[in-house]
Amino acid sequence: MNELKIIEKLEIMYPDADTELEFSSVYELLVAVMLSAQCTDKRVNTVTRELFKEYSTAEKMITLSQDELEKRIFSCGFYKNKAKNILATSKILVEEFDGKVPGDWNVLQSLPGVGRKTANVVASVGFGIPAIAVDTHVFRVANRIGLTNAKDELNTELQLQAIIPKEKWLKVHHLIIWHGRRCCEARKPKCESCILKDECAYFSSLAKE
Repeated sequence: MNELKIIEKLEIMYPDADTELEFSSVYELLVAVMLSAQCTDKRVNTVTRELFKEYSTAEKMITLSQDELEKRIFSCGFYKNKAKNILATSKILVEEFDGKVPGDWNVLQSLPGVGRKTANVVASVGFGIPAIAVDTHVFRVANRIGLTNAKDELNTELQLQAIIPKEKWLKVHHLIIWHGRRCCEARKPKCESCILKDECAYFSSLAKE
């Protein structure tokens, strides 16, 4: 498989691929990504447009009680844990980092509610640090196409890092997500109209059946 050919085709298909979360600071990005777990970016944006009007910094966020924050983010799902983690992380940022989000990946991942995927998104989108964040779309699409052959998100990330030039890591993350949302859908992938069908392992397997 020519991995770079796949990336080139995706770049042609999605020239504007970028994060679809709305934010105006790295802190807002962090909160938005934390809210996006098991939730659509569209829903997160609807919630954060209102939330960030008054609570756009860690200092402002911690003036909310957990109950108050839960009510504001309820529609994002898992709102109790998300509220708890957002407030705990915001408190740490205020007390230890002058309210700023640290650019160190290891420190990011140590924050409450910030796993590997969230740390990768914030590091890459917020700070320009090369990283490939693997969410459900990236995991599904990368393995379905045949870019990777992994049973979990971590190994999908490591395999993508091994075959994709480092300077393209962030772009590839967005390209695969956009393809997963617009074409390579979970239940009904649009294989016949897909620009990648000549390279796709999944489409090739269908043709052999």
